[in-house]
Parts: sequence; structure tokens; C-alpha cells
Amino acid sequence: MSRLATSAGYRIDPFDLRLFVAIVEGGSITAGAQRIHLSLAAASTRLQGLEHAIGAPLLRRAKQGVTLTDAGRTLLRHAGRLQRELEALHAAMAAHAHGVRSTVRVLCNTAAMSEHLPRAIGRFLAAHADVDVELRELDSQDVLLALRQEQADIGIVADYVGTEGLHARVWREDPLVAVLPRSLRGIARRGLRFVDLIERPFVGLAAESGLSRFLQRQALQHGRGLHHRVRVGSVDAVIALVGDGVGIGVVPAVAARRLADGRVTAVPLADDWAQRRLLLCSAAGERMGRAGALLLDHLANEAA
Repeated sequence: MSRLATSAGYRIDPFDLRLFVAIVEGGSITAGAQRIHLSLAAASTRLQGLEHAIGAPLLRRAKQGVTLTDAGRTLLRHAGRLQRELEALHAAMAAHAHGVRSTVRVLCNTAAMSEHLPRAIGRFLAAHADVDVELRELDSQDVLLALRQEQADIGIVADYVGTEGLHARVWREDPLVAVLPRSLRGIARRGLRFVDLIERPFVGLAAESGLSRFLQRQALQHGRGLHHRVRVGSVDAVIALVGDGVGIGVVPAVAARRLADGRVTAVPLADDWAQRRLLLCSAAGERMGRAGALLLDHLANEAA
């Protein structure tokens, strides 16, 4: 039988995957077998069966221990993710066993995560003790992609993205403003545009945050990138560092109103994209579970 034919119908046993990782981490088949409480003979047999079924050697054996082949490196790259997903599956099923009816998956952009959603979801969870919410921040484009692939129940996005094929309604007004330190109050004026600020040093959120990715795209529209003196983990920290004179920032207006003090000036941006709204979205045609429908109605009523 050819290697291709052998591997085509093979499905990796989770236990064999666990054994393989233990061997790599232990540096030898003996150490790996001991880690998962398996005899050396049994571990060797299972490893040989795994390699035979895949159709390629995973390890090079030597007196000093084992080293990975190219096939072994490929398997190891995927092994951690697969094990984490299995652990997450076990945790989710354990939640059902303990009486939790459902988990609602909610994806949102930076502004929704930092300013709008926590209290709204908190009130919902307090009233529904048998429901969990899995909440994650993504760029608005990625939120829509996940909804269309049915990887989330509810999404909250900025209205610059196209929501074709989804149910969408306006949820919040959410304009963006520039926050300037006291030393730059002289440039604060009506009609200030983002392009007027691009050459200045910025304080921003993590590069992978939705707002940072969005602002970087806007800068690239003008053929430039943003220079960040520092990136931090929250909008609160951005505004605090702007107040210290480190640089300027662009944040949701609601956060600027909440956090700005005498050290910081918040200036509306004149760019059309800065006058944004947040949209509450769900997948069209997907039969949402009862818990998801309850949360969707709750969020819609919060907006009203």
C-alpha cells in the first residue's frame, strides 16, 4: 500500500497525539511514556502505528533521544491547537452536565468591548443564571466573516462594513475623536481631519485590536503608516498616556467623555468614517438558540 493510500483514510487518535507531544516534550520515548503512565512497549507500538498510518516517520531515534522530522514538526504545530480545542470541548460539555443550558457566542469591535457591552451583558447574565456568554473582540470585518461562517451568534460592528446577507440594526452612535495632550491644544479646531495628525507620534491599542487595525488602514489610504510610541491594553491607558504628553490617540467619543480630564483635549474628527454607528448583527436564515435569541432581544432593547 502506498503512503498516500495509507494516510488518506487515517484519523489521528487523540491519545496518540497526546503521546506524541509527551515524547517530544520529554525528549525520548521512555520519558514520554512515563509522562502519560504508559509502558515503554505500549508507547513504542502506538508510535509506530501512528507513523505507519500517517505514512511518514515523525521522529529520528538516537541514543541521546529523539528529534523531529519535517512530518513531526508539522504534526507538532497542529497538536497544541487540537489539544486546546479538545480541552475547550470538554469544558463546554462539562458546563452542560452542571446545568448550564447554553453558551452564546458574541463577537464585537473595540468600542463595543471597552464601552458598551460589559454592563449590558452583565445585566443579562444576572437575570439568566443558566446561560454563559463567550465574548471576544475582533476587527469588524472579521466579526462579519465569523457570522457568515456560523462561528458566532451575535456580532457588533462599526457601520463602515457591508452587512449584506445578515440581519443588522443600529445599536449605538459611536463617533471617534482625537485626544490631544495639553501641549497640542493649539491644533484643536473645528474640521480637524485624521490626515492632519498622521505625522505625529501616537499612543494606541495592541496592533491586533480592531480599532488599531482600522486606523492603520485609514493611514494607508494616505500612503503612510502610523508611528506608535507605545501600545497599551486599554482605552483608559491610551488616554492616560496622552495626558502625560506621550503622543496623541484616536478613541471612541464615549470613552473620551468618561476619561478625559484637564490634561487631555478631545476633538471631533471631520472624516466621514469617524461619524460611525455600531450595528447589532446576527446571521440571516440561521435558527438561533433560545439563549441567543434572548440576548439579542436584550441588547436590542438596551439600544431602544
